[in-house]
Amino acid sequence: QQLEMESNGKRVARDGTALDIASCPVVWGDVGTNGQHAYFQLLHQGTDSVPVDFIAALQPSHTLAGHQAALLANCFAQSEALMRGKDASEVRADLQAQGLDAAAVAALVPHRTFPGNRPSNTILMQALTPAALGALIALYEHKVFVQGVLWGVNSFDQWGVELGKLMAKNLQAELTDTAQPGLHDSSTNGLIARARKAL
Repeated sequence: QQLEMESNGKRVARDGTALDIASCPVVWGDVGTNGQHAYFQLLHQGTDSVPVDFIAALQPSHTLAGHQAALLANCFAQSEALMRGKDASEVRADLQAQGLDAAAVAALVPHRTFPGNRPSNTILMQALTPAALGALIALYEHKVFVQGVLWGVNSFDQWGVELGKLMAKNLQAELTDTAQPGLHDSSTNGLIARARKAL
């Protein structure tokens, strides 16, 4: 997250001109069997096409029987589902095979259809070792640098975090002070007042 979003999450190019393209993906992740219940709905059927990197180790670092096969099966299934999707005729046939009437089928088809053609990469490591992790980090560092060059942004400055840090320093003092809060909007003043009561 820090590597990509802090390095390339910019709205202006190196020369200070506004970018007319999105300069950075939002990066988040989880074990696939957890993530599929958190954000895979968005990835499969959302209005934006979100590129996904699946990263998996073939050999487990644990001794749970069958666990690694289940994780890998879910990883490969999500990757294939993003690619293939499921069109209306497939959904209709499945619902009819379940014995649903025509009205129920017609109502469910739009909700059970997946467009597919969603971009993803699957990166497999033999095992999660220090060397494999280092190689993975180096791969993403190179990717971020190349994207920064292509987008014309300076991947090595982080001016975007400075404003929040400066404001937090001033706000922290106000949270413990009994004087009237500084010049903030009514929402922030309300948050300060509520926090003062709890501190």
